[in-house]
Amino acid sequence: MLRERASPAADRFPPPERWRLSVAPMMDWTDRHCRHLHRLLSRHALLYTEMVTTGALVHGDVSRHLRFGETEHPVALQLGGSEPADLAHCAKLGEQWGYDEINLNCGCPSDRVQRGAFGACLMADPKLVADGVKAMVDVVSVPVTVKHRIGIDRTESYGFVRDFVGTVAEAGCRVFIVHARNAWLQGLSPKENREVPPLRYEIVHQLKQEFPHLVIAINGGFTAEAEVAEQLAVLDGVMVGREAYHNPWWLSRWDAAFYGEDAPTDLTREAVEARMVDYMRHEAAEHGTHWYSIARHMLGLRNGLPGARRWRQVWSDHRLKGLDPGDVMALAHEAVQAVA
Repeated sequence: MLRERASPAADRFPPPERWRLSVAPMMDWTDRHCRHLHRLLSRHALLYTEMVTTGALVHGDVSRHLRFGETEHPVALQLGGSEPADLAHCAKLGEQWGYDEINLNCGCPSDRVQRGAFGACLMADPKLVADGVKAMVDVVSVPVTVKHRIGIDRTESYGFVRDFVGTVAEAGCRVFIVHARNAWLQGLSPKENREVPPLRYEIVHQLKQEFPHLVIAINGGFTAEAEVAEQLAVLDGVMVGREAYHNPWWLSRWDAAFYGEDAPTDLTREAVEARMVDYMRHEAAEHGTHWYSIARHMLGLRNGLPGARRWRQVWSDHRLKGLDPGDVMALAHEAVQAVA
């Protein structure tokens, strides 16, 4: 359902605190069910969709790609594409559907993205990125942001990423989320591209020094609060990827650690699991979504606790698909108690 929102121009660029902590867009992972879980754990973290290509919105089922829950705010739509007119059309759709930000993917190195000549490939053509950003800025009142790498292939020149940011900023982008690795467009898989090119945080720090008026957030390899705090001492934000997915309970500490809020006394793993069961029942009734496709996102919820493996095994047991999710939760708890 489309959401009518008042979006005065003054709201286009919220305070930099909006980007203090965010969960990265991750293909096949950060769907609306995953984001619902993450919002149960943190009231303030900025959540990103999976990348949605402009082609999927121009030619496909808009509702399927853009539907999300009201509880997810603040939530950003990440677009993949390169044609300014298509980007403008899709950005406008994103704003109409109620997203708080439109983000352009200039960092994904996958073969599919390369065949479409977008993602990390776009860093080689900053003028085209600038044209796309301007086209979006001209038609929406929410922030238009860019997520990118520090370079492509084996070129490790700071001047390359500096000129990219400078050119795109002139088109109206004031928020850059920087994955602090190069993207190697040949010879590495997407997984290897998250691990093999070295992390160079100092490049992102240098960008902030050179562009102090821009919001600069960093992405890449963060797994602990001390690491996040170290980056927030010099940058505006930190984006966390795979650790947030595999260890979602970490998000439950973010509001207290980074937003100055007291942790809710009723926020427990068991309470979150029960609320996810309620959500599963709602999704089944409203959209015909089976609980099994939602449960996969919370399999890391008990990481590090006794019985976590048995708990995961119950929730991922396909033989239990015919049960109500509340019954599955009861079986999972029995399995935990059996090994306690």
